[in-house]
Amino acid sequence: MSTETAALEELGLRPGASEAEIKAAWRKLVSRWHPDRNASRAAVEKMQRINQAFELLRGAGAAAAPVRPAEPAAPAAAPSPPPARKAPAGEAARPLSRRIKLTLEEAALGCLRVLRGQVAQGCTACDGQGLRWPGGACASCEGRGEVRQRAWYGWLATTATCEDCGGDGRARERCPPCEGSGKLPPRRYELKVRIPPGVRDGDLLGVPAGRAEASPEGGVDLHIELQPHAFFTLDDDGTVRCEMPVDGFSWLGGRSVDVPTLEGTQPLALRHGECVYRLRGQGFPASRRGARADLVVTVMPIFPQPLSTDQQILLDRLIATTASASTGPLADWQRRLRARAAADAPADPPPKAARRRTSRA
Repeated sequence: MSTETAALEELGLRPGASEAEIKAAWRKLVSRWHPDRNASRAAVEKMQRINQAFELLRGAGAAAAPVRPAEPAAPAAAPSPPPARKAPAGEAARPLSRRIKLTLEEAALGCLRVLRGQVAQGCTACDGQGLRWPGGACASCEGRGEVRQRAWYGWLATTATCEDCGGDGRARERCPPCEGSGKLPPRRYELKVRIPPGVRDGDLLGVPAGRAEASPEGGVDLHIELQPHAFFTLDDDGTVRCEMPVDGFSWLGGRSVDVPTLEGTQPLALRHGECVYRLRGQGFPASRRGARADLVVTVMPIFPQPLSTDQQILLDRLIATTASASTGPLADWQRRLRARAAADAPADPPPKAARRRTSRA
């Protein structure tokens, strides 16, 4: 394969390509592989092969000599970096992602949160590239894009891509506002965000830009995370459940106890024999900003084990009061039980003297 044919293949052309086709192919490949636009490791090597192929075809007369790369205004020069532009919404001004942890109470009732932080901005003066192109040829390579390097033997020289201009032959300088970093100093922001009632774990809330003077340009995406609760569990339908121990004697006596709710503690009147209580409308919203479901409280009566001496005495007194009652189911049962015991008792035996006379006869 001849060198000219290899050069045409490098540019993606067939033999007999016209001057205009060669120029167009070269421009297209340079636009794709220029290191300013292509950050891959192969970009520099590919650019060298593209330029060498073009130089070879130019020397062979297949194409007229292109305009020197040092003239950035010429159409045949290597492509200039993309001008500063305002990218469409959603591309340049991407929303800032934040994760926010809420308690079950905050998620159920809604709350106000203040978000503070820092956000880095791309430099608008250089479009985030860190470099400027003031115009004119690169001083190091005189606009050629390549520099000659003398080999170790001293008589053999090679060419390499100019590091000062990246191979495009044009002068460049570090951007003063960002000092070549492509980013401006971080900017602090502070946002007051109202969380609506009924958000769930995993929900995504979008806070638009412009809510505050120092807000991020693309707004904020809030990822909701509900923290585990010490007392409550949450059902899918919004029902909140709570299991709690209560004093067994208070449960027997129908006394009131304090139970936790999403809005604080409140008294609950216990009912002997009942362990499940439903508090209407005191649960979690079934849907965001919707009506609240119920709070279901399950009580577990706890009796001391074993009973203390004082408790035993008090219990005996309590038993005595019920045993001495003359009316009621218990008193009626005890009377029937005594009557049954009397009927089942054996007859009394005769006196001893009567038994002796009977035996003599």
